[in-house]
Amino acid sequence: MQRLFSTFPGGWPGVGLLLLRATVGVSLAVLSGAALADHEHATGTQWALGAIALLTAASLLLGFLTPLAGVVAGSCGVAVALSLLPWAESNLICRVSVVSVVVMAADVILLGPGAYSLDARRFGRREIYIPNSPHPPKS
Repeated sequence: MQRLFSTFPGGWPGVGLLLLRATVGVSLAVLSGAALADHEHATGTQWALGAIALLTAASLLLGFLTPLAGVVAGSCGVAVALSLLPWAESNLICRVSVVSVVVMAADVILLGPGAYSLDARRFGRREIYIPNSPHPPKS
């Protein structure tokens, strides 16, 4: 993960990335809830895709494996926008909002998770402290 992103910005940029991840994650959780709520016409594929969307939403909210979760979120959004998934709405407003989620997922992929994420805790830069030697070096 550290090779993908050279920094994990903190402060206000980190808060902005947290809000971006949260927006995509909550939108994807709502989408998965719509997929899993249809008990009458639910298929195995619909349950599997809903579960994948829910796990991806949780991953984005926590900031765990953010680039992979962003790719999956964007793919789910594209599938809904193209009405490839069984629970996709046919109205235009839903499709436009899904396109905005896809764009935000692309932003998450390109910008990274930020300092307020599990990725930053696991893969962020570390500061190595080397204590001074109590004895001077012998020459």
